[in-house]
Amino acid sequence: MTASPAPKTYRVKSFGCQMNVYDGERMAELLAEKGMTPAADGQDADLVVLNTCHIREKAAEKVYSDIGRLKKADGSKPLIAVAGCVAQAEGEEIMARAPAVSMVVGPQAYHRLPDLLDKAARGERATDTDMPANAKFDVLPQRRRAGPSAFLTVQEGCDKFCTYCVVPYTRGAEISRPYSDLIAEAEKLIENGAREITLLGQNVNAWTGEDTQGHAIGLDGLIRALDRMPDLQRIRYTTSHPNDVTDGLIAAHGEVAKLMPYLHLPVQSGSDRVLKAMNRSHTADSYLRLLDRFRAVRPDIALSGDFIVGFPGETEDEFADTLKLVDAVGYAAAFSFKYSPRPGTPAAEMDGMIAPEVMDERLQRLQAAINRHQLAFNQASVGKRCTVLVERKGKHPGQWLGKSPWLQSVHFLGDAAIGDVVEVDLIEAGPNSLAGRLVDSAL
Repeated sequence: MTASPAPKTYRVKSFGCQMNVYDGERMAELLAEKGMTPAADGQDADLVVLNTCHIREKAAEKVYSDIGRLKKADGSKPLIAVAGCVAQAEGEEIMARAPAVSMVVGPQAYHRLPDLLDKAARGERATDTDMPANAKFDVLPQRRRAGPSAFLTVQEGCDKFCTYCVVPYTRGAEISRPYSDLIAEAEKLIENGAREITLLGQNVNAWTGEDTQGHAIGLDGLIRALDRMPDLQRIRYTTSHPNDVTDGLIAAHGEVAKLMPYLHLPVQSGSDRVLKAMNRSHTADSYLRLLDRFRAVRPDIALSGDFIVGFPGETEDEFADTLKLVDAVGYAAAFSFKYSPRPGTPAAEMDGMIAPEVMDERLQRLQAAINRHQLAFNQASVGKRCTVLVERKGKHPGQWLGKSPWLQSVHFLGDAAIGDVVEVDLIEAGPNSLAGRLVDSAL
């Protein structure tokens, strides 16, 4: 690899979860600190960062496909960096298979991206997949910009070791960022225009820390601290683990007005045998009883979950248990996936792999049930008056798009601006969004 001029423009393409979106934003801020600017829409970038996700099967193959398609208008390739979980899991192989890649950096080491970029400009290829706890947050720049809704990573890593999941291997052990750092970053986000903050973590409700008085607190304590920030309108968090739900977190849903009535709590299956094989450490019944406790303090709470169909050995009766659980909960939204073996995980070595056509058919049935409940939840919202955080302009003149407290997409016409929190009457429901009528000016 020969030396090349220092790149002046960049583009970060993030795939997968919200934490990858957050990491992509932070990488963009690092590159901006280095004097680079984002490439305009439709224009070539001197540097392309592929911020990858390793959760699904063939994720690595998608990376190679994306690398192969990256070309400038003149036929040359930009500098290419592969970041994220695929980089962590398969960094050396990426460097061996894809000569066009200049640098590979894992999700715990992307704060060193500028150093890798300097090496690339000198014609050197470099890989950095170290996993130092919290080190990257100590050196990342202050938040420069924020949209109306902003992500804030508070916790990373996972100690649960679900048998199908690569996260403990690609993101490392559970760590919690210090309370003071989170408060400072939240204040900066609000100063830069955020009206809503979503707290992120692989197991976000595993976050623990000490407040300014030295008192040990959990996620509910952090939420209550954010609640005291006057210019913050809304608080959300994702993704939670049933084992880390505390009495304090449940109580916060009934006591903190800024905490939105929405809970994403993955269950994965309705079969206790499958859950045990997944090492989920909860049962279908304990999960349902936990949801009942949230509903007791916040009756209007919208519930969301994750499901895997076709886990090794799953029978038709066990899949039927999943459908029963979906009907029992009545999810406002949910995410469902076919099981995909991830190299190095225990489930990949299990007997009883399910035929692809069986998984396809089960996934279709599951998604039909989820969609039915989502539409019913949206239809039950018609006639309500709620606040909407305006996030962007709609397709039609005078139209605006935003989110309800229950994380539904709402579109309406009227006098508003991005970042406003407005009152809207919900007047019509579809499967994926609602129509609203503007009631009043921005709150």
